Amino acid sequence: MRHTHRFAAFALGLGLASHLGLALAAPSGRIYTANERAASLSQVQLDSGEVRSIALPIAPHNVQVSPDGSLLLAVGMPAHDAHHAGESAGGQLLVFATAALDQPPFSLPAGEHPAHVVTDPAGRRAFVTDSAADRLRVFDLQQRAEIASVATGRYPHGLRLSPDGRTLYVANMRGDSVSVIDITTLKETAQIAVSGAPVQVGFTPDGRQAFVSLSASNQLGIIDTASQRLIGRVGVGRTPIQVMAGADGRQVYVANQGSNEKPDDRVSIVDLQTRQTIGSVTTGKGAHGVAISSDGAYVFVSNIEAGSVSVIDTASRTVVATHRVGAGPNGISYAPAQAE
Repeated sequence: MRHTHRFAAFALGLGLASHLGLALAAPSGRIYTANERAASLSQVQLDSGEVRSIALPIAPHNVQVSPDGSLLLAVGMPAHDAHHAGESAGGQLLVFATAALDQPPFSLPAGEHPAHVVTDPAGRRAFVTDSAADRLRVFDLQQRAEIASVATGRYPHGLRLSPDGRTLYVANMRGDSVSVIDITTLKETAQIAVSGAPVQVGFTPDGRQAFVSLSASNQLGIIDTASQRLIGRVGVGRTPIQVMAGADGRQVYVANQGSNEKPDDRVSIVDLQTRQTIGSVTTGKGAHGVAISSDGAYVFVSNIEAGSVSVIDTASRTVVATHRVGAGPNGISYAPAQAE
């Protein structure tokens, strides 16, 4: 099942910028969202606003484009209304070729409850957090097989690869810790104590600092990667979820989801030098996922309650476009134009 929508939101933004005498160019490339409530993924062509949504046999929680842009990976549990032969009771990892989304992906069992997925720099291995099993599962994408699993803290959720491509940081929601995993030895080398139900992690571009969203305490935790210690906390919005640093490594963008009854709709901007929240941008209800363009000019936020993606211009700190996607967009990933 596929459908296409076009939106004029960015054209309106360009018109306003022209009226104000500003130079504002539309972002290039694509973004992908994991629409958990719709059991679909959406692809947004940023320069035109074209949106394609593709039905999946899973309710995807997270989606990730490989570093070279050739693969799109999604993880989740089977969709409640799916009737696919041989469907397992556990979660699945789906792997698409981005150049052929019309073709069926290959699928691998991904444990009891897969949450997030990333790949190594070469795009040859995928790493999936299995929240229910307290493990990180490792897949060889060429062999199409699980090759290892690594014990983590309790209920691993979000994870990111360090900028040097050597280390994974994993947020353990119920363990109040961040696991540090060497991707060469596939061993946990440390657990960094935090508190406040950590959801997702990220790094500054130089890898000297990491940060973690602390959803229960409404804070962003700051980690020194050399000492592997939590060195600071910054208050943000309600129930922060995904986080990502800007291209210059000075600021971190934090999506605040809030609760189902009272969703938040803000992205907090944290200055890492002063360790203060220096502003926020209003997006849509249930701000959840965060991705950023290669040049750092735009931040993309999935709004889980609004069923949309907001495009933030980082210079003006304003939303310059909104794209409707499937229901309940969770994870979000960006692919630059040269990788299409």
